[in-house]
Amino acid sequence: MNRLISIELQKIWKNKASRVLTLTYFILLSFIALIASIKFDFGVVKIHVAEMGIFNFPFIWHFNTYIAAWLKLFLAIVIVSMMANEYSYGALKQNLIDGLSKKEFILSKFLTVVLFALCSTIFVFVMSLILGFSFSSYTEFDVIFMDLDYLLAFFVKLTGFFSFCLFLGIFVKRSAFALGFLLVWLFVESIIKGLLVFQVFPNSNTGDYIMQFLPLEAMSNLIVEPFTRLSVIKTIGNQIGVENTKDYDVHYLSILIVMIWTYLFVYFSYRILKNRDL
Repeated sequence: MNRLISIELQKIWKNKASRVLTLTYFILLSFIALIASIKFDFGVVKIHVAEMGIFNFPFIWHFNTYIAAWLKLFLAIVIVSMMANEYSYGALKQNLIDGLSKKEFILSKFLTVVLFALCSTIFVFVMSLILGFSFSSYTEFDVIFMDLDYLLAFFVKLTGFFSFCLFLGIFVKRSAFALGFLLVWLFVESIIKGLLVFQVFPNSNTGDYIMQFLPLEAMSNLIVEPFTRLSVIKTIGNQIGVENTKDYDVHYLSILIVMIWTYLFVYFSYRILKNRDL
């Protein structure tokens, strides 16, 4: 297993574009800390973002995982390019000639996906602890480690998304087309959601219930937007008569759905590779 991961990491590190994108991703993750320095001054009204409670425990786990998840596209490009390069430079065929089985090849890619997701999760965990201890109004032990299921959801979300990108990279074989297919699939799910929610089932939650089983929607449902949880937003909503009934919890059904999709993406990646004439 270590040998398989080592092979993939060497490929990524020796590719300049992949190396730059990977480093950029983790650098941008650390830039979440810069949100604490954002200040708005409108005469008598002064707003310091860090004082709005976004770095309070346990809310910080929700906020940071949601923001960090938006940056996953950088690693998605690395994963798709990783597969495209295997075809473009004949590395896949050479690996198989050198004795690597197709199952081991797919396993090496999936282990790399899991490693990326795990490193991202650990990075966000450490950064959130640092920011929380620096700015949180609540530092009691039980409060700090509440809502850690957002980190689990973050890990599962990244693993599922990167596995989808791995599948597209194998299926399409060209990084630009694979990323284009990803964008098209996002539009397709958005259209289906619009039709189900607003046209077919406008007076019930049936549309949302059906949508939760589609891959990108399931990943999106793992960590919903955190901004309307902020007390200042709730206060504004109450003043204008808007009732907030949104469910912010991490639901284990969503985690299970994404894990099933992850298995399917890896399985079909293997089936495609096994049946394809290289």
